[in-house]
Amino acid sequence: MHFVYFSNILPQDKIQKAVFTCTFSLRVSPFGSIIRVLHGLPGQMIKKQRKYMEDNNKKAWLYLLPGILFLGIFMVYPLADVLIYSFEEGFDFASQSYYGTGLYNFSYVLHDTYFLQAVRNTFIIVIITVPISTFLALMISLGLSRIKKLRELYQTLFFLPYVTNTLAVGLVFMILFKKTAYTDGLVNMIIKLFGAGAIDFIDGPYWAKMFVMCFYTIWVVLPFKILLLTSAIASVDEIYYNAARVDGTPPGRLFRKITLPMISPTVFYLIITGFIGAFKAYSDEVAIFGTDLNSAGMNTIVGYVYDMLYGTGGGFPSFASAAAIILFAIIMTITCINLLVSRKHVHY
Repeated sequence: MHFVYFSNILPQDKIQKAVFTCTFSLRVSPFGSIIRVLHGLPGQMIKKQRKYMEDNNKKAWLYLLPGILFLGIFMVYPLADVLIYSFEEGFDFASQSYYGTGLYNFSYVLHDTYFLQAVRNTFIIVIITVPISTFLALMISLGLSRIKKLRELYQTLFFLPYVTNTLAVGLVFMILFKKTAYTDGLVNMIIKLFGAGAIDFIDGPYWAKMFVMCFYTIWVVLPFKILLLTSAIASVDEIYYNAARVDGTPPGRLFRKITLPMISPTVFYLIITGFIGAFKAYSDEVAIFGTDLNSAGMNTIVGYVYDMLYGTGGGFPSFASAAAIILFAIIMTITCINLLVSRKHVHY
């Protein structure tokens, strides 16, 4: 009975040593020695196990120390610093002074037309790009999983945009869509073939610029999602499919009842990271529309924060910090909602 209990808390080598000790004592002295060994084992084993766990705990904290220091210095401290700045009214970097504390920074930011425009642009990008990119990546991954010949070649082709520089891709998109005095761009040339007029996608109407922005964002994030979903689909055991095919299950039901539940953790991960990445969009907009996003009407929340710090009308760290805290609250809220929804629809 002692060994059944201690098998849950002792390492395997300790159990074997104890069994050997008791067996040896039983052979030498069947009555006296075995009784002393059995009575001495529990306390002795608990002390050794406690010391063993304490030593391991110290080693574990030592291994975690670099990561904890990194997170503390580059994440926790900046976040706390930004939170403090957001309540300090009129903070000046040069003199390290401010004239008051309160909620004025948040009030100013929430009533700033540029910030409201940035919020609208960001939400449109998030709502359009995350579902569409995830759906397209899932469909492409399903198609790739059914291809036997040249599968690696197609996977490489789909993954190439992910390893291409973002600014370089943005310049290519600008050339494709931009209408100049010398050319209407490749996309407008294709549109004219169907009898429609040329559209200025870069400096034209708002809907055209937003179309280019969403199209570009989907194209950029698609390869990473395809890579993860292709791996997730390949990891599903064929036994489930074979058992379902024996019962004559159609392909659509196979996808809904087997494939989708089995890859739901990967899909959920991509949705969460997709929301976070879309809310932090900024460099993509700069690559296509230039640095003056406010005049182009295509600024985002992160772009607003940058402009408040370093833009032509910048130098307002308090306003930038307030906007950053608002963005943090939005991302945290969306993430919590996704976590609550995932409890019913994600199968681990």
